[in-house]
Amino acid sequence: MTETLRGLSDIRRHFYRNDRPVLFFSATCFNLIGMDEWVRGFRYINYIDCFDGHHPNVIAPPETAHRPFTSIEDINNYLLEHKHVVDYVRSVSGRRPIGVFLMFDERTEALCKELGIDMCFPSAALRSEVDDKISATRIGERAGIKSVPHVLTNVESYEHLRRVAGHLGDEVVIQTAFGDSGHTTFFIASEADFNKHASDIIEAPEVKVMRKIRCRGAAQEACVTRHGTIVGPLMTELVGFKELTPYRGGWCGNEVLHDSFDADTRQRARKMTAGFGEELRKMGYRGYFELDFLRDLDTNELYLGEINPRITGASAMTNLAAFAHADAPLFLFHLLEFSGIDFELDVGAINDRWSDPANIDAWSQMVIKHTTDDVEMVIDAPKSGIWQLDEDGTAHFVREQTHRRTVEHEERAFFLRITRPGDWFYEGADLGILTLQGRLMTEDFDLEERAQKWIRAMRAQFHTRAAGGLGPIVSARVAEVANFKML
Repeated sequence: MTETLRGLSDIRRHFYRNDRPVLFFSATCFNLIGMDEWVRGFRYINYIDCFDGHHPNVIAPPETAHRPFTSIEDINNYLLEHKHVVDYVRSVSGRRPIGVFLMFDERTEALCKELGIDMCFPSAALRSEVDDKISATRIGERAGIKSVPHVLTNVESYEHLRRVAGHLGDEVVIQTAFGDSGHTTFFIASEADFNKHASDIIEAPEVKVMRKIRCRGAAQEACVTRHGTIVGPLMTELVGFKELTPYRGGWCGNEVLHDSFDADTRQRARKMTAGFGEELRKMGYRGYFELDFLRDLDTNELYLGEINPRITGASAMTNLAAFAHADAPLFLFHLLEFSGIDFELDVGAINDRWSDPANIDAWSQMVIKHTTDDVEMVIDAPKSGIWQLDEDGTAHFVREQTHRRTVEHEERAFFLRITRPGDWFYEGADLGILTLQGRLMTEDFDLEERAQKWIRAMRAQFHTRAAGGLGPIVSARVAEVANFKML
């Protein structure tokens, strides 16, 4: 008879003794970095080895010929078909492996079935339904969660847009059903603005047209379980900073701080996230998700931004915070929900404890992208590990490291390198991610000088040479992959 896990100590012990291989397939290890310290048998199956062979649990097979990637799903399917990975999966002894993915599709599901890998996520079809920004707006409405004043409509022309959305004001924001990091969010203040994006907007069967408001972004991750929705901390978002990303409205980092929001805002967000989770549960969705909120700076109203039905870029922060080390990382509850094991859990007590400012320490991360449209080959790149910012504004490498919490003070940071020597700089290419103690933004939501120094210092560690005659060839290939994140 299978033992019922009663409480957090039983749950932690279960994963410490885990006897099922857990395999995280993705471009990099970023989103779930550190999870191997909690789950025995956790391995990262990655396209990019951010640690150059020095991380004991990262498996990055040698690159073989493949079709150009157009999505993270393509990368994961390439990995699942790679002979090195297939041989590794078949060599794993014991129980059937568990597959963990940032993104997947029906092809991924079929490949996992062939390899005998159990996927611990809702179906790709259900995730796609929830991921649709139009559908997510309607889910929010059913849960009683307001969006920014909007209309859901097709748009045939600029004149048609003004007829159906004129009541929202002269400036509007249009979102298509799918897309992230600012790629498919369009700010329209004139017919000229509309014409720049007309094909994307007109071709969409339905779009979300919103009033433009003065707002700041926030993010909150959660996990739907059979006992209720466990809610993580409310995080600030770094969005659209030109020092970090070329995309207006593009996500480029997070802060986890106990004083970023007042108690009322935190409570409202927590209630909204739990309510959204309950609506997802009614749809048959279980497991990890993230809500993006928009906080109106003029009214303090909190609106639903969008949902990401998966682990996200913010997951690295959620699972690093103090409460995660005091209890368990949020992602463990996702694994538990799909484990088939009976467990008892007081979700209300966990949520109360995790919302206590005393259990939230100050950590931040920023994703550094190549922000210009030139194409260059990278000939030298900084190592992943601990770096220190010196008084003269330069940075020096302290030591190789895979543990982010070994950052000892605010003059040091953990850098996870993405772009390697031999890779290319192109607009939107991810150079790497910095994880630091303390905040990155001022009270006015500008980048602090410390953050700007770190950005300049780490960019200076990359050395490149001109693409020469290869420039047009690289640009043509990059165009096929520039609309998705490699993280």
